[in-house]
Amino acid sequence: MAQYEQVLMSADGVVSRMRALDAALPARDGVAVFNRVYLAVTAAADRRAAITLDVRCAERYLTAVDAVRPPACWRPLFQSRHHPGVRPLQFALAGVNAHIGHDLALAVVDACRSLACEPEDLEDEFDAVGDLLVALEDRIREELTPDPDLLRITDPLTHLLGAWSLERARDSAWTAARALWALRGLPEFAREFTERLDTAAGLAGRMLLTPLPH
Repeated sequence: MAQYEQVLMSADGVVSRMRALDAALPARDGVAVFNRVYLAVTAAADRRAAITLDVRCAERYLTAVDAVRPPACWRPLFQSRHHPGVRPLQFALAGVNAHIGHDLALAVVDACRSLACEPEDLEDEFDAVGDLLVALEDRIREELTPDPDLLRITDPLTHLLGAWSLERARDSAWTAARALWALRGLPEFAREFTERLDTAAGLAGRMLLTPLPH
C-alpha cells in the first residue's frame, strides 16, 4: 500500500508539472501542443491505475523539457517548436515518437531497477502504458487532423501520417527494453545501444517535423 501511495503521489506531481507547462507556454508552441494533449489523456486516466512505469515514462519527458541539452529524440521538437511551416499535428506526433521510441524503453529499465524485477514482470504495465499512448495518438488525430475532405491523398501531410506507426514503435520499444536489461552488466554496450536508440528516434522526429506548405 505504501508503495502504491508513493506512485500515486508521483503521478499527481507529474500532472501538476504538465499543468504548469500548459499555463506557461504559448498555445502555438510545439512543445505546448504535445503537452496539452498528453496532459488531457494523463489527467483523465484512472488514478487508481497509476503505475511505476507510467510515472517513469512521464518523468523522462519532463526531464527533457528542463534539460539544457535534451536527448536527441526530443531535440527536433524543441528546435522546431516555433516553425510556422510545421502543423500542430506534426508537433504532437513528434512528441509521441520521442516518448515511445526512446523514453518508454528506458522507463522499463528504470522501473525494473527500482522494483528489483525483470522486464517480463512489467509486461502488463507496459501494455497499459501502450494503451495510454494509443489513446494519446487517437486524441491527437481526432483533435488536430485537418478536415478529412481537405486532407487529400496528394497532401504531404497524408504521406507523413502514413510513414510512422505507433504499433511498430511500441513493439520496438519492448524489444529495446529487454535488450537494454540484458546488457545491464555491460555498461559500454548498453550506453552505445541507448545512444543509437536516441539517435534513431531523433531522425524519425525530424522526418515528422518536415515543414509543409499550408
